Amino acid sequence: MVEGYVAFERELAVMVARGCDGQARLYPVVETVQRNHICHQVYAPADVSPDVAERAAMIAHAAVEALGLHGAAGVELFLDADGAIKINELAPRVHNSGHYTIEACVTSQFENAVRAALGLPLGDTSFLAPAAAMVNLLGARDGPARPEGLARALAMPGAHVHSYGKRRARSGRKMGHVTALGATLDEATTTARRAAACIAM
Repeated sequence: MVEGYVAFERELAVMVARGCDGQARLYPVVETVQRNHICHQVYAPADVSPDVAERAAMIAHAAVEALGLHGAAGVELFLDADGAIKINELAPRVHNSGHYTIEACVTSQFENAVRAALGLPLGDTSFLAPAAAMVNLLGARDGPARPEGLARALAMPGAHVHSYGKRRARSGRKMGHVTALGATLDEATTTARRAAACIAM
């Protein structure tokens, strides 16, 4: 396998829900921030032009259609400096880049995955607030999982904390996430980051 170097400007992602009858619902295009190949933050919606958002959604939808996937699928994309969009990864399942949908959208990716599996109509994927931000909670050490600071994080207005209940922590392992909604992306991001900073995994 030979891979070319991609000088991307930012990383985008689109969750696509698709039923067995071919009906599809797309979630808004989001921006993901990766560090050491691990997703740290998700900004929803992505701060991109309407043209970029439309093209990213079309590419994601076309990829899921081409593979005949059903349920929920996450499509990760590179946005190049010249405006080109390339598929980076396609995950045929509910995906970390779509966990924000639990609080931020009318119908979460999880609910739509179940609806698709049962042959039920897919739910509305639109936002419940102008913006949302998600910060992943990563393990800081290797050993038994002992989350600390949950009470302080949960006391922060607007912060939604999710712990995955994993028994062991590992440095860099995803142990949970925090989502916050806001009138602006800056507001949502500030709340999510502050709450996440309270928690040690």
